[in-house]
Amino acid sequence: MASKKYKFLLGMMCLLVSGAFAQIGSPYDIKDSSLIPTKRQPQHNEFLQNAYPFPAKPRNQWEIGVKVGTPTISGDVPSVFPTFGFGAHVRKAFGYVFSMRLEYMHGTAKGLHWLGASNYGKNSAWTNNGYVARRVSAAGDRLPEVDKIFYNYKTVINDVSLQGMVTLNNLRFHKSKTGINFYGFAGVGASVYETNVNALNGGARYNFNSIANGTHADRKDKKNELNDLLDDSYETPAENQGDRRPKLFGNTLKPTGTVGAGVAIRLSKRINLAIEDRHTFIKDDLIDGQRWQEQAWGDAVLTRDFDSYNYFSVGLNVNLGAKSTEPLWWLNPLDYAYNELNQPRHMKFPKPVLDDNDGDGVTDQFDLEPNTPQGAPVDAHGVSRDTDGDGVPDVKDKELITPTQCQPVDADGVGKCPPPACCDEIKKWVEENSFTKKGCQIGDLPSVSFSGRAVVLSNDAKAVLATVAAKMRNSPDCKVAVVGYGESSKSAQQLSWDRVNAVISYLVEKEGVSADRFVFMHSQANGDANTVDLRDGTGEEGPSTVPAPHPNLRRKK
Repeated sequence: MASKKYKFLLGMMCLLVSGAFAQIGSPYDIKDSSLIPTKRQPQHNEFLQNAYPFPAKPRNQWEIGVKVGTPTISGDVPSVFPTFGFGAHVRKAFGYVFSMRLEYMHGTAKGLHWLGASNYGKNSAWTNNGYVARRVSAAGDRLPEVDKIFYNYKTVINDVSLQGMVTLNNLRFHKSKTGINFYGFAGVGASVYETNVNALNGGARYNFNSIANGTHADRKDKKNELNDLLDDSYETPAENQGDRRPKLFGNTLKPTGTVGAGVAIRLSKRINLAIEDRHTFIKDDLIDGQRWQEQAWGDAVLTRDFDSYNYFSVGLNVNLGAKSTEPLWWLNPLDYAYNELNQPRHMKFPKPVLDDNDGDGVTDQFDLEPNTPQGAPVDAHGVSRDTDGDGVPDVKDKELITPTQCQPVDADGVGKCPPPACCDEIKKWVEENSFTKKGCQIGDLPSVSFSGRAVVLSNDAKAVLATVAAKMRNSPDCKVAVVGYGESSKSAQQLSWDRVNAVISYLVEKEGVSADRFVFMHSQANGDANTVDLRDGTGEEGPSTVPAPHPNLRRKK
């Protein structure tokens, strides 16, 4: 019988466990004040203000449940399986591990022995119905007319108990939550039971002598024979010691102790399925209606063991409560600590203090020039800027942009440009092109460099363009040609356009130069694709704006 029960338990768990893990929800918001009861609000406020490290315990839901199952009695008469029972409970958590449950169980248990008995002389349920038990004369001789019986019973049990419950697996170090909850419990309570015996067929005794005694091997066949013989009346009250036992509604009342274990399978945040087995101990040997041990040809004697009963059940539990978390046995108390370590939302971090001895805005651990002069602009590595690359930092350079051909420079960063190789040829060229220049004296202009496939201007590039804008403002009759290179592919052409567009847009939008003073030239040949050249374009023809050649290939800034 027990093996059938535990096979059924294992089958139910295998059927439902596969879907349990998909229903795992997220933990509650630790800062949600509406989940904290009034009496714990002071602690919650201290926690929110970082004055106390532990969050207050939230208000959590009650659980109510209903269940059906099969009760069985462990006693002198083997039990019959299955039988029917039902129950209900209410449960409340007092912590993440410990909770308490008030439970009511009702059930009907039956039993039937496949071995015949004839020494039942002290069992009133049989002798009061006219059955003649084995007895001996004063001389020790066996008397005739002995009736064989087969012990049986039907017991109706009503059980109330208060149980302390311990959750075994919600405290988890390597996983937030689980969809399966294992628990154990123990408690005390009281049981009211009524036991009856099927001793009569209508008003007549059964003829049990027609059934031969069996052995353990053929017990199933013997039970079938008995089931064919017996009706389902259970009309005779079993022995219950009368008024010696406490009574409730005329039935025997006894204190009980209960232990058990179960598993709950989470179906949603409010509903779970529970499978459990509980065993109840009761200091009584009459739950199955039989407490006598037979002795050969003599009177029966009392047995020394007490009966107990077992409930195996399957139930559906529902969580009740608004503005509450799930019952705490479903929550992992480490959720808050681990989540806060991974993505801090509540911890207060001190403001970092990083040394910057030269005060250039770059901390010492990243500063490649730890003694930068006061007020000198620096790059991202803390090195003084040198826009024109002449070796004199901008803070000391009196000629911020010195053309390469005019370098080297003096200590003030001022270069000396060499005279042209042939003055006559230069003069002639100027004279030939004087009709286009119209007095433009803007001179040589620097180039702007880009790294990789970037289209965003660096801080160095912006400084170069600032000097170009200054020259253009000083030469209002001049136009500037902005030339980008790269014609080998569509991607290169679009990249060239993006960089030329970035230079012109910066000079127009940031430096206030009129857009019609530029000649937009991109995708040119025979040049460095990572460089945009600027030159005097006064005599050149060309638009100041050009549509993107391949807009779908534009680089995102």
